[in-house]
Amino acid sequence: MAKFIVLYEKPKDVEGFQKHYNGVHMPLVEKMPNIQNSSQHAIVNAQNTDANYYLIAELEFASLDDLHASLSSEAGKQVADDAANLAPFLQKPPIILITE
Repeated sequence: MAKFIVLYEKPKDVEGFQKHYNGVHMPLVEKMPNIQNSSQHAIVNAQNTDANYYLIAELEFASLDDLHASLSSEAGKQVADDAANLAPFLQKPPIILITE
């Protein structure tokens, strides 16, 4: 199993972020191939950090090859392009983690 994990700090414009994230970004993500499971979790407490974490999003894939194929697909490229549209709502870019 492989995961694509995104950690967002609290946006400077929470309402604008939520509107774009849920209304535009996630529908694009749902079109990506090979995703076995996806989840989003509001962060209520983050310890041992000064970061003000807000949201964690996880995409699960059967393998690292499936993850890379999904990211390089046309749908994956649309998601990557749309990530720039979230930037105006954020304090700084999200942290992206890939696990195997």
